[in-house]
Amino acid sequence: MNELKLSKRLETVVSFIPKQSKLADIGSDHAYLPCYAYLNGYITMAVAGEITDGPLRSAREQVKKTGLEHVISVRKGDGLEVIQPNEVDCITIAGMGGTLIKNILDKGKEKLVGVKRLILQPNVGAHVVRQWLIDHDWELIAERILEEDGKIYEVLVAEKGDGKKPYVHLEAEVLLGPFLLKEQNEAFRKKWRQEIAQWRKIVHELSKKATTDEALAKRKELERKIQLVEGILE
Repeated sequence: MNELKLSKRLETVVSFIPKQSKLADIGSDHAYLPCYAYLNGYITMAVAGEITDGPLRSAREQVKKTGLEHVISVRKGDGLEVIQPNEVDCITIAGMGGTLIKNILDKGKEKLVGVKRLILQPNVGAHVVRQWLIDHDWELIAERILEEDGKIYEVLVAEKGDGKKPYVHLEAEVLLGPFLLKEQNEAFRKKWRQEIAQWRKIVHELSKKATTDEALAKRKELERKIQLVEGILE
């Protein structure tokens, strides 16, 4: 992977960047995404944010090697603290857990002024991100689910609006994704078959030793989720 060829996962993320965007890529790692996005005409400028020294150095070297220092600013900082309000109009956050993405958005809410689109790729816990979007008036406008190298990824795209608009059956669709649920492609079905198998293992373990109220409640919750998802996959 480099500035000319991204992984399928990151290519999917980039495909949702509106043309002529000013981008912030949070947790940019090697800065491949903003370099690729600029070289392919998606963006006019970018901020590549990194909190860790190693990836920060890699990002700076990549931007320098590609000759894009005049349009991509590599900055060290925690989450959205690397940008100012109204500095960018599109934000990508890819390759983190859903809870971490939610925390980044929560801590940086005041930096979202002027941002028109969020493109979020949680490795796990996409439902946590969907709930945050609902709670903060960001409307989910598109989703993708894909498999690459044996791993399954979800990409969520949101714009300011009515957070609840895409949802009809809130609980099921927050968990599974309203757009993904309609499409139910092979990656979607594989992901949720795997989830059900994992939940069944946990339920089995809890059945043998669940004596506390907390453990019993967890088992009951997992059994309810299994029933919910199985009903959808039938």
